[in-house]
Amino acid sequence: MKRLFGHIPAKLTLVITVCVLLMSSGCSAPNHEGFAVYLTKGDIPPAQMPALSHVDIAEQPVIAMNDIIAYNAKTHEITLTANAFDRISSLEVPVRGKSFVVCVDRKLIYWGAFWTPISSISFDGVTIWKPLSSQDPKVIKLELGYPSSSFYGGEDPRNNAEVMESLEQTGKLTTMPSATTVNKLPHSMKGYELYSWPEYSQWYFTLITGTNRNKTLEEIISNANIISEDGWVHIHVVGVDAIKTVLSRLPQNEEILWLARLRSEQTPQGGVNITLPTGPTIDTIKEHAGRCGLDFLIQPP
Repeated sequence: MKRLFGHIPAKLTLVITVCVLLMSSGCSAPNHEGFAVYLTKGDIPPAQMPALSHVDIAEQPVIAMNDIIAYNAKTHEITLTANAFDRISSLEVPVRGKSFVVCVDRKLIYWGAFWTPISSISFDGVTIWKPLSSQDPKVIKLELGYPSSSFYGGEDPRNNAEVMESLEQTGKLTTMPSATTVNKLPHSMKGYELYSWPEYSQWYFTLITGTNRNKTLEEIISNANIISEDGWVHIHVVGVDAIKTVLSRLPQNEEILWLARLRSEQTPQGGVNITLPTGPTIDTIKEHAGRCGLDFLIQPP
């Protein structure tokens, strides 16, 4: 049976008008905080947003720059810290949405709405779908429309230059395709190296093309995802499920060496310590690699 949806207009074409009229609002006072997502003061429903000439934002952002681990400029996926992800997954989001405002230095750039996947009401603006608290990796996405992009109306505001520049200045902007959506990774003559480290109460992983040279710490922990035409691969993901997905993309019989420490004598910096997780986590990943037909080796601690 065809599913029927109600409809709420977003009218994002009014954003420029709203921005001009917000000069006296709390969203116009720059404080150099960079990219941030705010809820509206008074919790203005999405249906009322297009008609307003003035919007006040909440005192504190619901997503601040410090909450963001990485922002993928191609997919508009935002990898969050565990605390920030819990905050978003705990939001009370009605079926008609919960308005948010994207700002740079508290200046309004565009607005959208948090949306719950159980809603049967369509929306033609930018959305962030409320995630499940158990979801891993801890990623949310700025989507176009609900329940699909076919419901979206207007121009796409997500590539705004001020937003991209703000994220790039903090080193959190990535421009490569999402690592977990790549269908197949290339064969490597020297296999692959896998590195892991704990941070923000989560496990971070980097899969990188094997070479004779030692990798630097900066190279290993970079959040850039690279799959070049000449076969060079550098994939950075957060969470056990994410690295299992990446390993599933490797050819059968590919050799992977999971390193328990840096090969070089470089001292760990910024609290990053290349190491292996606990035994159960190691076993989970190793068993998955075996099911994928990979030649999976683990460096002794």
